[in-house]
Order: sequence, then structure tokens, then C-alpha cells
Amino acid sequence: MAIKQQRHIKSLQAGFTLIELIIVIVIIGILAAVAIPKYNSLTTDAQLAATQGIAGALGSASASNYAIRSGFSSKGIAVSDCSSVGTALQGGLPSGFTITSAAVAAGSTASCTITGGGSQTATFVANGIA
Repeated sequence: MAIKQQRHIKSLQAGFTLIELIIVIVIIGILAAVAIPKYNSLTTDAQLAATQGIAGALGSASASNYAIRSGFSSKGIAVSDCSSVGTALQGGLPSGFTITSAAVAAGSTASCTITGGGSQTATFVANGIA
């Protein structure tokens, strides 16, 4: 009868074996090793996307400014330098972004560079107008 009671007690004891716990820890370690580099890559990708978004907005603002100023010389702003395009944006150039200064002749275009977070760069086209 004592043997039956011991078997019954053993079957009531529940828990994880050491090997099961080690397997779970190894799986968590593998997932962490894969996730951390992906997270770092996401930060860089987000900084690049933000810089490219601002560059697109600057190119669009420059084209719109050129169109309105061509028809009404009192509207818009004069653009003779890449950095002056930043003032054409509603609210101005966001903080943390800088435009590399380059001359833009009236009636012509120039390729300009903007630098954002993480030293990410993008280019946009500035339309020069007096």
C-alpha cells in the first residue's frame, strides 16, 4: 500500500523540469539576439525617412513658391540660396535639420542637401526666383 501512496504523491507534484526551463531560456535568447539588431535598424530607417520627408516637403514648397511668385511678384519669397527654401515651409524648417547653403540663380534649379537626425542626408530641388 505504501508504494501506491508514493506513486500518487509523485503524480500530484507538478512543475517544469530543468531541461524544459533551459530550452525556454535558449529560445528567449535567440529571439532577443534577432530583435535587438532589427530595433537598431528601425531607428536609422526612421531618421532617414524623416529626412527624406522634409526634403520632399522642401522641394514641393520650392515649386509652389516658384509658381505663385512667377504670377504675383508680391507673393511668396525670393529664392537665391538653398537655405532660403526653408522659410517657404509653413512653420519653417523643423529643428534638428540643416540645409547646406548653395546659390540658386533666378530662373534655374539647383540640387540642395538637407541633413537630419543621425546625420542622414537627402536632396531636393530648389527653384530660384527673384
